[in-house]
Amino acid sequence: SAGRANLHQGAVAAGIDLCSGRTIHAARHDRPVRVHPNTGESLLGRTIPHFDRVLEIAVAATDRTELGYVGADIVVDARRGPVILELNARPGLAVQLANQAGLLPRLEAVDEHWRRGRSVPDRIGLGREIAANARNAACA
Repeated sequence: SAGRANLHQGAVAAGIDLCSGRTIHAARHDRPVRVHPNTGESLLGRTIPHFDRVLEIAVAATDRTELGYVGADIVVDARRGPVILELNARPGLAVQLANQAGLLPRLEAVDEHWRRGRSVPDRIGLGREIAANARNAACA
């Protein structure tokens, strides 16, 4: 990859609602997209299988790095379920396009509510709360 992020190589980024686990936006080459470029299938409104487990794996994996902020690339394999592909110590910021939300306000909210020793479920709940507040909604 010569140090280039997946998104900069033409990958599709999907923004996922943290409360529902459904895709809400998608982007490719810095532009919104609605369908997958190879299959033509809709990228929006898809429910991520095992989404709660995906979040658990991502949060637990970041604990192993001892870094404050990482990007966790996770896929859901048909047989094995959620699997980590890689952890990025310096994740690309282009994913903000897929989420249609800036990262800085969310990081500031995390800093405001951070407490050492919070459990994985508690931190997932905090992330969901921050995401819901960013869109002026509530998790059901």
